[in-house]
Amino acid sequence: MTCVFLLAVGAGTADAAEESSTLQWKAGAASAKITPDRRLYMAGYASRKEPAEGTEQDLFAKALAMEDREGNRVVFITLDLIGVSESLRSSVASQVEEQFQLPPEALLMNASHTHCGPAYERDDAQDYMASLSETLVGLVGQSLERLEPASLHYNFARCSVAMNRRTPTDDGFRNHPNPHGPVDHTVPVLRVNDADGELRAVLFGYACHNTTMGFQKWLGDYAGYAQEYLEQEHPGVTCLFMMGCGGDQNPYPRGELHYAKKHGRNLATAVEAALEVGQRTPLHQTPVTGTLRMAFETVDLEFATPDRPDFAYPVQIVRFGDDLLMVALGNEVVVDYALRLQRELASDGGPAVWVAGYTNSYSGYIPSRRVLLEGGYEAQSRPWRPTLEERIIAKVHELAKRTAAAPIP
Repeated sequence: MTCVFLLAVGAGTADAAEESSTLQWKAGAASAKITPDRRLYMAGYASRKEPAEGTEQDLFAKALAMEDREGNRVVFITLDLIGVSESLRSSVASQVEEQFQLPPEALLMNASHTHCGPAYERDDAQDYMASLSETLVGLVGQSLERLEPASLHYNFARCSVAMNRRTPTDDGFRNHPNPHGPVDHTVPVLRVNDADGELRAVLFGYACHNTTMGFQKWLGDYAGYAQEYLEQEHPGVTCLFMMGCGGDQNPYPRGELHYAKKHGRNLATAVEAALEVGQRTPLHQTPVTGTLRMAFETVDLEFATPDRPDFAYPVQIVRFGDDLLMVALGNEVVVDYALRLQRELASDGGPAVWVAGYTNSYSGYIPSRRVLLEGGYEAQSRPWRPTLEERIIAKVHELAKRTAAAPIP
């Protein structure tokens, strides 16, 4: 069953009359349940040899469309799935471009990386894959059809669910909670209010594996609970989770369902803090104005083994005027990338910088040069050459500079 919600982004500090006078956007959202209706094998842990045994929590796909005053549009798709496969991205993007004239750079697809979703790329799940693709194209269409006057505001909070999982030992780096390792506890939040100043949608992010649980049931994990709790607290509001650079981050403690719920509650509370819920006079809701500027390109990453062809790695930029710069990277990106890009792209008076991973592709880990040379689980995913970090960072800077130079045609 598909549920559609109307969206518009607002100031949060003004009354309805003031809100209406400052509207610069149109926005619309849609949500659809994507829980498999039959037993399928699960993604994320190879040790699970049997199909799922039931549903602990429904899985969802959601779409958020935004349009600026010049008619430029972008659509974000978020998924309670392990990742966005190349075939899924290609299928959805081609249909969306044909049906809605939405170019590839204007479609961003991000997965929460829950390890309790279906392995939809398997041969025995192709019926689900076909249905999923159809559902996502439909969601894009619905979100675009429901565009209504809106305003956008950005803020962030912090949440301490994630902990670095790379612990140095005499035998190398072990997958074990490391309180001394780098983390990104930022919770970026884009709020969407309607023309009356009422909250209608929230896009929020966090950098941490959705691996609290690894049992035989469908579950969105902590990110699923965070979305569920927020939508319970704000009836009629669509809440979308966008995964950050959490390739070397895990939620701790884990292994029991009540921890997934607690982590979800902690993240939802951080989102509430960023929304300044309960504050009589919000002071940190930064208006997002201006023109949408977008870019999507690949950069060739080299493998250390000469018999393997280069990997076309996707990098996407979505710039909201001079107020918000979103960087979306493919695959399982470690936290070093977010920390570095936030540092290098930030400037006094410049846009807020939001870095996401797990976007538009999913085929293994993307370690930083540091992680690659240190070794360990994330470094062993693929035999990358140590040049991969500089190649990715250079492409991000190239696209960020290009989108800042002039509006898209």
